[in-house]
Amino acid sequence: MKRLTTTAETDPGMSVEERLKALLLAGLDGNETAYHAFLNDLSGRLRAYVRKRLFHLHDEVEDIVQETLLAVHNARHTYRADEPLTAWVYAIARYKLMDFLRMRSRHDAFNEPLDDYVDIFSSSDEEPANDAKRDINVLLEQLPDKQRLPIVHVKLQGMSVAETAQLTGLSESAVKIGIHRGLKSLAAKIRLFS
Repeated sequence: MKRLTTTAETDPGMSVEERLKALLLAGLDGNETAYHAFLNDLSGRLRAYVRKRLFHLHDEVEDIVQETLLAVHNARHTYRADEPLTAWVYAIARYKLMDFLRMRSRHDAFNEPLDDYVDIFSSSDEEPANDAKRDINVLLEQLPDKQRLPIVHVKLQGMSVAETAQLTGLSESAVKIGIHRGLKSLAAKIRLFS
């Protein structure tokens, strides 16, 4: 491997933009040493950039830096020499950072600790069901027997219309009418309460 020296490697008076751009362009022209110097210099700058934005997640910084370097490497052929290099690189870094934060927020949403919600789980599911049964019974008691009994036997206890007719002494037709009228009356009463 032949070592090619670039001005960017030797001129300390160059700006960061000029130095990185010269190293990348030399790397694109086949200078492996310049490209290696570009990646090394860029990784330090990216590390500072990401660390500043993820100061509370130090363990994630290196992963994002590596993903950004890989994206820059894979997209290096799309870089246009007449455009600012650092703006292009930091745009890629921003996208990688946003992707990470988006994924993390999804992960956190699905893995939120339940300790904060202990009071929700401390109540029994049976309490609302018992309250609902009590409320239904109060409403049913307001109905006449010809409506209440068919609803109780057919709708709540699951008996057939024929069985309910035999048990109550009503005709099957009267059982069906009682259910219909009773449910209609219950619906009207519930609308009054809501």
